[in-house]
Amino acid sequence: LQPTVLFLCPQDLYTAPDSCEGRCEEPYNEDDECHCNPECERHRSCCEDYETYCSPEGFSSSRDAITDQDLVHVSEQLYEADRNRAQPTDITINPQHQASPERTGDQEDHSPEPLFQYVNEKLFSKPTYASFIKLLDNYQRATGREEDVTAEELKEQDNFLREVMKTELMKKLFTFLHEKNRYDSEQEFVADLKEMWFGLYSRGNGEQDSSGFEHVFSGEVKKGKVSGFHNWIRFYLLEKQGLVDYFSYSYDGPWNTYPDVLGMQFNWDGFYKEVGSAFIGSSPEFEFGLYSLCFIARPGRACHLSLGGHPLSIQTYTWTKSTYGNGRNYIATAYVISP
Repeated sequence: LQPTVLFLCPQDLYTAPDSCEGRCEEPYNEDDECHCNPECERHRSCCEDYETYCSPEGFSSSRDAITDQDLVHVSEQLYEADRNRAQPTDITINPQHQASPERTGDQEDHSPEPLFQYVNEKLFSKPTYASFIKLLDNYQRATGREEDVTAEELKEQDNFLREVMKTELMKKLFTFLHEKNRYDSEQEFVADLKEMWFGLYSRGNGEQDSSGFEHVFSGEVKKGKVSGFHNWIRFYLLEKQGLVDYFSYSYDGPWNTYPDVLGMQFNWDGFYKEVGSAFIGSSPEFEFGLYSLCFIARPGRACHLSLGGHPLSIQTYTWTKSTYGNGRNYIATAYVISP
């Protein structure tokens, strides 16, 4: 008898670790890069092609799926509910020089004046603003240096979450996610927000040196460059202290009221940010809620929303090197995509 020789293509022998092809309904395994079981959407751990391969029987094909149309609708609701946003008379900005996309990396200060000419600081006495600002000095900006979280800082995290959850905006967000079967109770939602945003992980040297909140709202420095830092309140407070030098803007959104969106270049105490997109004049709960929505609904992908009739996209990324709970991902970053 002649032996039968079978020639198998590599793809017949190997399932891509970042794909759901052939893996639908596969049991959860913490060693997998991403997952394809029906619970993965709830845990924000699905492979990017989960819907392509698994949606007919999977979680995302049911009434619990969050469609693009749902995102447009709920984002308009959140925009409308942002009662604590700045009014047009609360902020005056002076964008000055517009840099072309190919010139954002030249590190030249084309704008001699500060970005913020005026901010009505009465805004900062509102409970969500005040509790947000208290969080900003809790971090060492350099990656690779262990964060020392004190009992007082943990209380500040809880206080911020408590204050934002009192707002109509965050209540609407919870109602939406509850109806989509992502959370059974507000308590579960708040506990998950605390972990996804404030849970620590390592960006460098194995130290517990970073969190989603620190990266997105407070800003970090990694390899000599500004990393994250997408918040107007943080920017204003540091600019006022002379620690941020505004250079130019590369994108100004179509909104004629607040929140607006600005893509900008700046220097933070000697470190450069080539393109830092930020909402201008939004409340802390608006940014926190919108980024959370997109991280839960479209982790690792562009999340297409609408604010006041204008399209807007937010990009989030998951931190894949460590997880919490039953394989849930931390936030690596979240920001507005500025064209």
